Amino acid sequence: MEKANKSQEILIQGKIWKFGDHIDTDAIIPARYLVSTDPEFLGKHCMEGADAEFPDKVRPGDIILAGENFGCGSSREHAPLAIRGAGIACVIANSFARIFFRNAINIGLPVIELPNISDKCDTGDELVIDQEKQIVRNTTKNITIPFQPFPPFIQNIINAGGLISAVKKGLI
Repeated sequence: MEKANKSQEILIQGKIWKFGDHIDTDAIIPARYLVSTDPEFLGKHCMEGADAEFPDKVRPGDIILAGENFGCGSSREHAPLAIRGAGIACVIANSFARIFFRNAINIGLPVIELPNISDKCDTGDELVIDQEKQIVRNTTKNITIPFQPFPPFIQNIINAGGLISAVKKGLI
């Protein structure tokens, strides 16, 4: 995530990796890798359960896009850590499993719930996410989709890099 200018506008720009519905936490980070909580280690195995080649193809700043109920299954906190460790800048999905959504917020991983987004984007499309204007622009297909902003306390957690950092900084 990069700060685009002095007005604190936050832009995320990256290539999409598209996944389907009901991607569970075991597909995000298979159980055999739960011996560590190191994001870099976990990132080397991110999404192996859904696409064995993903860890070799993904690049820092890329974006995961998924259908319904992304992050369902167990409440393992390793799943958003693996995504962060792989260098993913943001996850956008039609909907998220609630525990995954909260775990992602707690580590400062931006997640955007946008119904029907998976129908409008494909793997390889380039996205620009403007959090200040609350829009996702698919620059490949030349479409713009608005999204609901986070409440300020959640945005503070994300901006701080996670819940622990936000508490230490006195933001919440």
